Amino acid sequence: MTSTHLYAEFQAVPGAGDAVATLVAGYRRSVAAEPGNLRFDAHRLREDRDRFFVYEEYVDEASFQAHVTAAYCAAFNEALAPLVVGGGSALTWLETIPA
Repeated sequence: MTSTHLYAEFQAVPGAGDAVATLVAGYRRSVAAEPGNLRFDAHRLREDRDRFFVYEEYVDEASFQAHVTAAYCAAFNEALAPLVVGGGSALTWLETIPA
């Protein structure tokens, strides 16, 4: 079994940074309650409060698929779209480097 890791980055439209932070905080609570979620770390850039970074880790691909098909995931993405540049986040898929 291989865990699934991803990094998401997004930029709030001018004036929407605090609304994005509030939205992400609520979403974080829902994702953290998923049985297959191992980690959901959300950050805001100190020098630019409109830039956000999220690191997510799931037990496996099936857990990640359960996450993306959850109703609250769709609701989050719909609510986020008008608040961020480009309408969503840029995703980067990560692989663990073995010891």
